[in-house]
Amino acid sequence: MKTNKLLLGILAGVAAGAVLGILLAPDKGSETRRKIMDKGGELADGIKEKFNSVAGSIKETYQGMKQNAEGLVTDDKVKYEPAKNEVKNGTM
Repeated sequence: MKTNKLLLGILAGVAAGAVLGILLAPDKGSETRRKIMDKGGELADGIKEKFNSVAGSIKETYQGMKQNAEGLVTDDKVKYEPAKNEVKNGTM
């Protein structure tokens, strides 16, 4: 989780630096606005990629947990059935 926060902090710092650099550069207003839009699009793409990565990681973790739970249920059924039959037949 610390890595995610660090990465988001770095992205925010880079974005803030880029915007300040563009705003302080001696360009025409229309050129500055175009640069801001371009950088904003790049930042949005980076955030989307990070979100998709985190979402994929969460999905993989969920699938793994689900498979582990299903395995536990199957193992318990395998152990339960013979015990149930022993109790039922009175052969304990």
